[in-house]
Amino acid sequence: MNIKQLLKEMQSGKIFTAEFIKKDKTKRVINCRTNVKKYVKGVGLSFDPMAKNLLSVYDLQKKEYKFINLSTLISVTIKQKKYFIDNLLINDKKI
Repeated sequence: MNIKQLLKEMQSGKIFTAEFIKKDKTKRVINCRTNVKKYVKGVGLSFDPMAKNLLSVYDLQKKEYKFINLSTLISVTIKQKKYFIDNLLINDKKI
């Protein structure tokens, strides 16, 4: 699976697990999905997350919306297959 297909799978609303480095330099593993509409107030975001290499997800354990920094993404597990990320390109920026 190439990077574009993997990103499309992540954005499809299916449940996946992502491992990435948080802003405070700690490793995080999150079980999440995209396209969750529950608890949304209808206001929307004041910025485009993809322009900042962020993916908006819903954390299934904490029941909160979070952002995954695609620049620090280590691996993604979808359908019991683990994909390690190497040189992810988003918006013509090497990540």
